Amino acid sequence: MPSISFEFFPPKTDEQRAQLDRAAQVLKAHQPEYASVTFGAGGSTLSYTGDTVARLHTQHGLNVAPHLSCMGGTRAEIAELLDGYRAAGYRRIVALRGDMPSGMASAGDFRYAAELVGFIREHCGDHFHIEVAAYPETHPQADDALRDLQHFKAKIDAGANGAITQYFFNPDAYFRFVDDVRRLGVEVPIVPGIMPIANFSQLKRFSDLCGAEIPRWIAKRMQAHGDDADSIRALGAEVVAQLCRRLLDGGAPGLHFYTLNRARATQAVLQQLS
Repeated sequence: MPSISFEFFPPKTDEQRAQLDRAAQVLKAHQPEYASVTFGAGGSTLSYTGDTVARLHTQHGLNVAPHLSCMGGTRAEIAELLDGYRAAGYRRIVALRGDMPSGMASAGDFRYAAELVGFIREHCGDHFHIEVAAYPETHPQADDALRDLQHFKAKIDAGANGAITQYFFNPDAYFRFVDDVRRLGVEVPIVPGIMPIANFSQLKRFSDLCGAEIPRWIAKRMQAHGDDADSIRALGAEVVAQLCRRLLDGGAPGLHFYTLNRARATQAVLQQLS
């Protein structure tokens, strides 16, 4: 089995915390390299990421990688988070630009993820293994694909060790992206982000927001199942497992699963790969 990792998000209610625990309990049996936790941006939710990372690390025994978003944050705030993560013994960070938290007047001290990566290296040296985001189908806010590739290279040049991609369903987009950045001199591992399909209407909504293209043939086959949730899940697991096999056969260094804090859809894909 290749190297795998999982992404979780910070739960906000007791019910969501119980759901996260159930998912982590099931998925840790696959011996992931690490689990990442998305960044709860803005005010009181800032602590949710730290709480969730600690929960996965101490209760579930997972290596963890907190997401760190620089948008809206000052150098002092980011330094305080880094110091806390270093003191807790964490060795990985996922460094992102992130979105501007609602209600915040200032964009903070960092405009781009490359600046955040440089600051982490300046503040912590080589303590953290830093992952950054990659966009095989181009960042939705990018002016053009070439500019997007240059932004990606800047993050690696600033000191990132590797990248995790936005999810996609067209493997050629991933292979083309890897070829393009290799030509720019980028040699770090680029791990494909994988979105298991559990709920097709939810997936369409996410994809519209983040610019991930759902191939027409997948959409049409999903629509043919209507409201038959079991058939949609079975087709989703088959389609995503085929994608994973194609990526691994083509040289992808691992797989990073966007779990949405649920184990079932990710588990179904992994069972087909084992």
